[in-house]
Amino acid sequence: MKYIQILFFITILVSCTKKKKENGLAIESNILKEATVKKGQEVSLEIYDFNGFEKFLNQKDDKVYVINFWATWCGPCVKELPYFEKLNKEYASKNVEVILVSLDFPHLYESKLKPFIVDRKLKSKVIVLNDVDMNTWIPKVSEDWSGSIPATVIYRNDNYKFYEQSFDYLELEIEILGFLQ
Repeated sequence: MKYIQILFFITILVSCTKKKKENGLAIESNILKEATVKKGQEVSLEIYDFNGFEKFLNQKDDKVYVINFWATWCGPCVKELPYFEKLNKEYASKNVEVILVSLDFPHLYESKLKPFIVDRKLKSKVIVLNDVDMNTWIPKVSEDWSGSIPATVIYRNDNYKFYEQSFDYLELEIEILGFLQ
């Protein structure tokens, strides 16, 4: 089963990477240009292994947590990020916290991830999960997770749901409303 998870994750990684390459170098040079233009803005990243990250999955403070696993190289992930940002903005006063967990590769933090955060003006909390032992930590997030992204956890205290799918805003809002009742 573990080998199937790894194979599936690699397949997703390769397919997202191919799409990015097909779109050409314009995207990459555009991101680097944005980073240069906004050089004065500093982005600091909180980087965790799974042991350090696990605390984000176990808060018991009556807040609704929306934890989205994503990467800059994943097209479906990038497409849904504005919906998480909108949710963060519109539901922050209703005790909802959005945490965007980047699974980007460490060698891309400076050249891709930080410029992406600045370019997209992400306001949600962005953290990095840097733990190569996916076979150990993926089932701790959810036994149902194959390892593909995007993936999202929504929970409030002991009410915990896992989603291995993309969201649009309406779908995301419906799920959140179920946790706020």
